[in-house]
Amino acid sequence: MASGKNMLGDYLRAHRARVRPDQVGLPVTGNRRVPGLRRAEVALVAGISPDYYLRLEQGRDRHPSPQVLEALARVFGLDPTGTAYLLSLTEQAPARARRRPRETVPEGIRKLLVALHLPAFVEGRYLDVLAANPLATALSPRLTPGENRLRAVFLDPDEQALFPDWDDTTARLVAGFRRSVGADTNDTRFVELVGELSLASERFRTLWAQHDVQAQQNWPVTIDHPLVGPLTLNRAKLIVGDTAQTLALAVYHPDPGTDSADKLALLASCTASAPVGVPAGESPHRQEA
Repeated sequence: MASGKNMLGDYLRAHRARVRPDQVGLPVTGNRRVPGLRRAEVALVAGISPDYYLRLEQGRDRHPSPQVLEALARVFGLDPTGTAYLLSLTEQAPARARRRPRETVPEGIRKLLVALHLPAFVEGRYLDVLAANPLATALSPRLTPGENRLRAVFLDPDEQALFPDWDDTTARLVAGFRRSVGADTNDTRFVELVGELSLASERFRTLWAQHDVQAQQNWPVTIDHPLVGPLTLNRAKLIVGDTAQTLALAVYHPDPGTDSADKLALLASCTASAPVGVPAGESPHRQEA
């Protein structure tokens, strides 16, 4: 796991290793002992001195100008989300570990979950499930309050079996998690969760070291459900209200008239009525102020 003490340097190194010289218009000459670009090549294309770029990677200069970071983002071919994340890494974070305020789902969102006839749940900053409707839980028993989606997908064999394209699912999940957390990695919950997953899952360690980021993800996902078989659902993920808690509402929905729509309707008919899950404050993973 990255130490978190030099997130800017870690991010630059990870992306430098993934860009070939020919991708930035440079010739490939001699034996290359490092993957991707050399530091001097990054500096040349970005228009900065090699010594200055070295200081950035080593963490000796943590406050480069936005112009410098945007130039580096162009060298690495970062999209707007990756560029915004790179810019955020120069912001000062508290030095001491702390706990963030408890995440609480607004009552209006709980009522919306009850009213929706689609699988829907609310997740927090660390992808903890804070509330879910019965159809979401029928889709996956791990979509229930108190569960953590990262733990489930990486550590639970039953959850892994739901996703035929597990590699793609895990890559997207980790990239979204890194974007959700941002540069604020000094609270206890983050340290504990990433530490646990890094020790328990080689796949998580590999993905975390890649430093990929993605914005709120909306993409089709195929689930091999043990009751109704494979079904492909669109996933819409929306920020909940005007809140600093970074809560997101995720809704799965099929294309109308498809086999997946019929299977989801069958699953809904098999789902007994049940209340929406317990409040976030009653979750075993709650966070205290």
